[in-house]
Amino acid sequence: MKAFVIDRYKAGIRVADVPVPELAEDDVLVEIHAAGVNPLDAKIRDGEFKLILPYGLPLTLGNDFAGVVVRAGSRVRRFKPGDEVYARPAKDRIGTFADYIAVSEADLAAKPRTLTMEAAASLPMVALTAWQALVERAHLKPGQKVLVHAGSGGVGTIAIQLAKHLGATVATTTSTANVDLVKGLGADVVVDYKKEGFETVLRDYDVVLDPLGGETLEKSLRVLRPGGIVVGIAGPPDPAFAQEIGASWFLRLAMTLLSYRTKRRARRGGVSYSFLFMKASGEQLREITALVDAGVLRPVVDRTFPFESTEEALAYVESGRAKGKVVVSRGVEGGRPGTGTEEATVE
Repeated sequence: MKAFVIDRYKAGIRVADVPVPELAEDDVLVEIHAAGVNPLDAKIRDGEFKLILPYGLPLTLGNDFAGVVVRAGSRVRRFKPGDEVYARPAKDRIGTFADYIAVSEADLAAKPRTLTMEAAASLPMVALTAWQALVERAHLKPGQKVLVHAGSGGVGTIAIQLAKHLGATVATTTSTANVDLVKGLGADVVVDYKKEGFETVLRDYDVVLDPLGGETLEKSLRVLRPGGIVVGIAGPPDPAFAQEIGASWFLRLAMTLLSYRTKRRARRGGVSYSFLFMKASGEQLREITALVDAGVLRPVVDRTFPFESTEEALAYVESGRAKGKVVVSRGVEGGRPGTGTEEATVE
């Protein structure tokens, strides 16, 4: 089968002929129709996670997809050939920039019936990240206040909608050009970072979802009420994450040191910081599917590229210009814009 692979870190990707994945008893073989393109793909390509995720090379990139079941393992009960599905495969089984992928049944869900393959492929990574940050980690409740940074980004566009569904008051940061977009997604308070600093106008927030890290993370600690939490997905990784992945003593020490200053500042302010590296979950995707089909969540697809232009799609994501998600698809010829928010479910 065809796949986009890297032979070494910090190098370009190339098309290669690789074997079709073999199935374990609990696996499902899926023919990929469309795949989401994420900043994580570029970070993995550049080796930023090689200590945490020690992949073998050559490596097929790609972290979420939608497609059709081709074959199911002997112990699979939920899926059969012909089913339309989508998923974020487990972190050690990535490879969605390919013709086929083998996925654990536990990580797979039926594709939302209201979505095209392209729109569905845009969701697993960002929707699971938003769910795990707001529902699992922050336990967001009705009436609370949440700040979602980078509201026009892939995670932000879904997190705004999910937070509103959960009954929160939602603030977000974005650029001038995207103010109307995030308001249309449900943001109650919009801070145009080109005009003012969010830390100067926001106060007493219960939760901050931060996909940016760095200075934004440090400033986010100041806008929380006592007892509030920042959930960061750009780092620094913390000791809890090290324990979660069974890291070596060296990595545990390194993560402790990396997060020490942020953790200390958080404690001094009576708040907390938690690092999130999203996990695959078919069960959570089924919850998300229900919200999509009910009209609660709608994907935002900026642009769809043909599968053959995967490298170009990745470069576009790295440019930082995308609103929502970028997708590669076998069903298009030549790059084309996505359908925006209102029509993203009926491309």
